[in-house]
Amino acid sequence: MFCFSLKSARYRFFMVLCGVLLILLTVFAVKEFARNLPANGNVFPRGATQEERLQYLAQFGWTVQEEPVSVQEIFIPAQFGDVYNNYNAIQLAQGFDLLPYAGRSVKKWVYAVTNYPGYAQSEAYVQATLLVCQGIIIGGDICSVELNGFMHGFDYLAN
Repeated sequence: MFCFSLKSARYRFFMVLCGVLLILLTVFAVKEFARNLPANGNVFPRGATQEERLQYLAQFGWTVQEEPVSVQEIFIPAQFGDVYNNYNAIQLAQGFDLLPYAGRSVKKWVYAVTNYPGYAQSEAYVQATLLVCQGIIIGGDICSVELNGFMHGFDYLAN
């Protein structure tokens, strides 16, 4: 009988230990997921398809040419310098954060904006950039490609 209770106690201890580990892993996974959510609490915007990317830009009132100006893989450096810290400040202001993607390759989609105030529709001086990782939009900007141009987040009125 003594051996049976010892085995039972070991079994219970093992099961409790497994339960505690499962709870800790669940808490860690939820915290990691929450940490990667945009600051505004919205779920990640989808950007896997052309339609999803154009709809995302349209929600801010931007009209863009359907064909992108360029599509390329870029590498987000593991350590941010001044340029990436400044760019990430723009991302943080609009609910994104590039730090979780440091050291990874992402896809950069660039579209010509056709309705930016003060610019003619035929000019391609203003561009919308979307950074996409695994079909999710993780950041981007609206910028002028002119000398001494500008760069800001997607929401024109917020700038």
